[in-house]
Amino acid sequence: MSEQTTQEPENHDQQPARTVVVAEDEALIRLDIVEILKDQGFNVIAETDNGKKAVELAEEHRPDLVLMDVNMPIMDGIEAAGQISEQQLAPVVLLTAFSQKELVDRATEAGAMAYVVKPFTPNDLIPAIEVAISRYEQIRALQDEVTSIKEQFETRKLVDRAKSLLMTKMGLSEPEAFRWIQKTSMDRRLSMREVAETIVKQVQ
Repeated sequence: MSEQTTQEPENHDQQPARTVVVAEDEALIRLDIVEILKDQGFNVIAETDNGKKAVELAEEHRPDLVLMDVNMPIMDGIEAAGQISEQQLAPVVLLTAFSQKELVDRATEAGAMAYVVKPFTPNDLIPAIEVAISRYEQIRALQDEVTSIKEQFETRKLVDRAKSLLMTKMGLSEPEAFRWIQKTSMDRRLSMREVAETIVKQVQ
């Protein structure tokens, strides 16, 4: 069976549980992944064993995250990540048995926000998921502000540089540094690019 849709009980916390599509062709590993995610409070809304179906499920459900293996039948995880990223459906975390640079580069080019090397523990998986969701939200926020692709790329580079300086000088995490830039941008009614330019000029 290539697809399974799972219904979770309602979450009564203020924030609804983040939704995840899981794609992994090895059934036992897929079961483990789903169990880890549920234990961590995620809502696994659909599962599949191939990349093509993962893209279709991402289109259908628009989840908060797609977690999938690189080596899968019909369509591999990197190609599927490329299609999901192109349509801006969800952040993708890839699972791989290898940490080869070439594979990591291909995954990054395809738009994967993070990757995890097998075998992994919840302590490996959950931080990678948080990083992926945070990076994806940052990219979306920058895209809302800047229209042209060239400007988006330049703004992203500038904001990444500013984040790095804030992380070093203020001891912030990556999401905290981005939120600091975002908040300053709103408080001072400046674009995030203008805030990033000021940080790069002043914080050295």
